[in-house]
Amino acid sequence: MAFNFPFFSSSSPPSFPIFFFFLRFAPPLFSALRQLDSSGSLFSSSSFHSAPPLSSALRQLDSFSTEAFASTQFFSLRFSYGKGNYEVKHSISLDQKSIMCVSTIPVICYYNGQMLRTKTDVTYEGRKAAIAPMDIPIECTFEDLINMIYARTSIDKRRFKLVLNCKYPLRSGNRFQPFLIWDDSSVHRMLNLVNTTTIEEIELFIEVVRVKAQLNQSVGGHVDLFVHDNYNVPQSNYGCGPSSSVVPDIGPNGDEEDCGNEEGNDEYDEDVDDECSEDADIEVDEHASSFRTFNQFLENEQGIYVSAQAPSCDVSNHPNDETLDESSPVNYHLPPTPQFQHVENLDNAVASCWTPWVQHSTSYSSGEFVIGQVFNSKVDLQEAAKTYSIKAHQEFVVVASSKKLLVLRCKKMAECHCPWKLRAMLVKDTSLFVINKYTGPHTCVNPCLNRDHHQLDSNLIATHIKALIKAQFTLTMAAIQASVMEKWGYQISYKKALDGKHKAIRQLFGDFSQSYTELPRLFLAIEQSNPGCVVIWKTCEVNMPNTEIFQRVFWSFKPSIEGFEHCRPVMSIDGTHLYGKYKGKLLIAMGCDGNNQLFPLAFAITEGENTDSWGWFLACIRNRVTKRTGICVISDRHPGIMAAMTDPHLGWAAPSAYHRICMRHFASNFMTRFKDKLLKKLVCRAALASTERKFNKHMNTIGRINSEALQWLEAIPFQLWALSHDGGRRYGLMTTNLSEVFNSVLKGARSLPVTALVQLTFFRLNSYFVARRELGANRLASAEQFTPYVDAQIQSRVVKAGSMEIVLYDHVKGLFHVKSRRGRTHRLNLLETNCTCGKTLIYGFPCSHLIAACQHHCVDFRLFVEGYYTTQSYYNTWASLFRPIFNEDEWPIYDGPTIGPPDSMQRMGSGRPRSTRLHNEMDVREGITSITCGLCKQVGHNRRSCKNRNQF
Repeated sequence: MAFNFPFFSSSSPPSFPIFFFFLRFAPPLFSALRQLDSSGSLFSSSSFHSAPPLSSALRQLDSFSTEAFASTQFFSLRFSYGKGNYEVKHSISLDQKSIMCVSTIPVICYYNGQMLRTKTDVTYEGRKAAIAPMDIPIECTFEDLINMIYARTSIDKRRFKLVLNCKYPLRSGNRFQPFLIWDDSSVHRMLNLVNTTTIEEIELFIEVVRVKAQLNQSVGGHVDLFVHDNYNVPQSNYGCGPSSSVVPDIGPNGDEEDCGNEEGNDEYDEDVDDECSEDADIEVDEHASSFRTFNQFLENEQGIYVSAQAPSCDVSNHPNDETLDESSPVNYHLPPTPQFQHVENLDNAVASCWTPWVQHSTSYSSGEFVIGQVFNSKVDLQEAAKTYSIKAHQEFVVVASSKKLLVLRCKKMAECHCPWKLRAMLVKDTSLFVINKYTGPHTCVNPCLNRDHHQLDSNLIATHIKALIKAQFTLTMAAIQASVMEKWGYQISYKKALDGKHKAIRQLFGDFSQSYTELPRLFLAIEQSNPGCVVIWKTCEVNMPNTEIFQRVFWSFKPSIEGFEHCRPVMSIDGTHLYGKYKGKLLIAMGCDGNNQLFPLAFAITEGENTDSWGWFLACIRNRVTKRTGICVISDRHPGIMAAMTDPHLGWAAPSAYHRICMRHFASNFMTRFKDKLLKKLVCRAALASTERKFNKHMNTIGRINSEALQWLEAIPFQLWALSHDGGRRYGLMTTNLSEVFNSVLKGARSLPVTALVQLTFFRLNSYFVARRELGANRLASAEQFTPYVDAQIQSRVVKAGSMEIVLYDHVKGLFHVKSRRGRTHRLNLLETNCTCGKTLIYGFPCSHLIAACQHHCVDFRLFVEGYYTTQSYYNTWASLFRPIFNEDEWPIYDGPTIGPPDSMQRMGSGRPRSTRLHNEMDVREGITSITCGLCKQVGHNRRSCKNRNQF
């Protein structure tokens, strides 16, 4: 840093402001320069070396080394004192003489290595470690220091960020510890070591950290986190944010005297217990509206989760991994990955808005609190104090805390005599808190580095991740830990991250217990804006008047009820666990539209999966949702479902409905029983066989390998699990993927309060209807006859039909003999729409053999496509409209009994909920066997891709 000081002419009285600067560092220099000036030789045009006063002055400066250069117009004097280097320059112009002084501190920078710390010393090691000597100006700022290091070491600023620690001496003994350099104050404290200690050169250790654009998903459902350059963060987070300002005069009747009796004198601070709990005086926003939170986020997600122009998705038993895209059932409905750089800035934790009666702001560049600083509430002040302590790597304790007063002091005040202390009080007749006493900054030094911080509690974490939870409520604990590590540099525990997430959810979506009381009013609001919705309650009476305990609730929206009439008569049912404060099960019923996409039909929250709950759920669907007969219900082999489907009083027994078993669950049960992967594959092939001939072939193979396994399979009716014996009821759907996919969509919501879960189903279904209704309207406008799924299937079969040989046997009955390119033959009855391949009956649209016969006989094969696959039917499925829910203050009044949460369903232990899923072999991914070529017998390729196929 350079300073310019003008001199008066020789006729003016001598005035030397610069000497006061020198006086701080070198008193002998001050007297020497006074003698130089009094003799007049300093401004003499004669030779500089011939000035006797200069020689005598230099003799007095016995600790100086000098170099002098003189001329008639210019001379300079460079000398050192202590550990600083100084330079005096003198130039003569027409009417001005000036003197400039520069001060620098020698610093040795270590980089390209790693800092190692012991109990008494700090070293720097590494195979590529290097040093860079630098002279740092004594008035250097943190930003200037960073830029100088980048320039000196040639480190790429765009790819790497720097973490600086200097070797700091401790008072007791010859011991050293690292001292983090993070702002201007710490830089000045480091540079001042040469004048306050015996250190001759400052050792600065540099850690180079690579800046990554995002953190990859290396842990479970780890979400992407974006980082930024921390060096450009303003240092006035505690004094110039949008919540802090200088408070005008309170007046003679201010609260200083009102609060005096609560705090007493300063001696009171020493007598109060300095232990403070993590959650002390942290208030939770009880006025958070879960409806408004969802209305703000989910109502704006139209078109985000589904694409109106996306092709059809395959939820059948033949998924093609190579063709999966955004329209596939899993990727098509998953919530978007949160882009954290678009979330509002969370760095400023002081408060949320400007004080309404203050029209100006004051910036405090030191990063410290100031007397007179005001905060919107006590919570905002506590968050600001915590953030300050975390960034300063210091801790405080609460000395006194009440509704009108907050007193904090340094945790190490007794052992290190640190003077840091803050006292704030309530402004009368407001919720504002003002700092009326403050002593800072910290002067204590931590004896070691800590992985966690006492002030980094779950309340501060909840405030930090609230916007992230709002963007994606499936945020994992690993993602929260990574976000906290990126922001504050501390590794928090899993439990603290979980507690922070629970508090953030409670602040955003309301209390878990209160949500059961608010649920009836929410359903009334949905029915108010969407007449025709079905809601069925089941509660238990208690001894308390006008109070009932929640047991079950069933709901289905009117657009779903109307749209299901145009879907294929197939329904998939499944249950999934709730992971909030209260246990329970979410039961889901899904249909399937003409584009092979899921169609949400009905939901229920019950106490668990049992015969009574499944029977009640299916009875609600039969009585209030659909009266269609011949519906095929696909599920697992849960005893409650099996009993409900055979109960004649519930309306789901044949011929009103037909029950089928999910092939995946069936094969898993078989694997659990016999533990043979080869037999499991044969069972799957038998279940997927489209003809009885193929089915019998695989069953005979199973019998030859294990007769007991064959007997186990034969004991279960074939029509329940075999496609060849299904009779076309399944429409080719062999699994419960319809329900499983929607379960994955609701995965994050299953840990939310029940009101938030119901709102999510409403907004998510609306997004489905909007996007797919637009797709149906566009295809109708373009005169497309069938859905994209059927169009793609028919086009592929038309290509196959072109290479088949057709033999006509009966023109009247339409009997044909069709031979494929591979030499396989099939018999076809065109009048009965029956082919021995069985695919026309199974899927509901013509197989390649039927298409070949139609082309040979000049018959339009499109007549054999069932009406569920037409574009008109698809549009009618999604044509019904959802109506927006009214504002919360316009909701109807609920005058029924108060619904309370069931105590028996409350989770007893704290922390991570214990998994209630019954794990089986489906949860373990089987190893993928390597491919072996049938020609060369080499691993890694097959016959078609074999490079040596011409040699065989």
